[in-house]
Amino acid sequence: MNELNQNLEQRAVDPSVKYRRVVIKLSGEALAGENGTGIDPKKLEKVCHQIVEVSNLGVDVGIVIGGGNFWRGRQADSKMNRSTADQIGMLATIMNALAIQDTLEQMGAPVRVQTALTITKVAEPYILRKAVRHLEKGRIVIFACGTGNPFFSTDTGAALRACEIDADALLLAKNVDGVYDSDPKLNPNAKKFDKLSYMEVISRGLKAMDTTSITMCMDNDMPIIVFSLMEKDSLLKAVRGETAGATVISK
Repeated sequence: MNELNQNLEQRAVDPSVKYRRVVIKLSGEALAGENGTGIDPKKLEKVCHQIVEVSNLGVDVGIVIGGGNFWRGRQADSKMNRSTADQIGMLATIMNALAIQDTLEQMGAPVRVQTALTITKVAEPYILRKAVRHLEKGRIVIFACGTGNPFFSTDTGAALRACEIDADALLLAKNVDGVYDSDPKLNPNAKKFDKLSYMEVISRGLKAMDTTSITMCMDNDMPIIVFSLMEKDSLLKAVRGETAGATVISK
């Protein structure tokens, strides 16, 4: 436990919980409608319900959300400056963050959105000590805008925030139930991994997260649990350490 968390009160935690503090990485597509864009209210509500269940166990919950349901910088017009495209993507994450915040609040959960870009009319700027204090008070904290810098993915933003707030694990919610050696949607014989080391992910060129994210987690001994968000109670199982059907990436 780092110095930011010393001598501060702790919330009661359900004894079934393995990971006391987590960052959940969600893709924008997890909220998207049938055509892969926008926000589907039913999907949004389903995701938020799982998040509230986890928070009610006494788990400190941080969330990093992508913006691919509104904008994908790498798929933008090739003539667009990469920095500009990535900045638009950061703004897309704020729309998702505010939608999640509103839905969680309707469910009775206390929430704060913090942004890596300064947009104080709609959310707090990211301040580490303030974020930690929110978590200690039982508030869910949504970290928007990735790292706040172009050329870095929201996966890297999730790894960075997990390391900064001294999380016990990074929960990587995907649309598949773990890490495979090839795309299981295209290859019915794709091999699924139950456990991998950070270096195996890098050396095999597996697409769980980008190399920058994996390296950051490796350097800080941050476990990564890769699982399907669409499976029943998948978030609850992840925080309890019930990793059947998931892939664990660690040293």
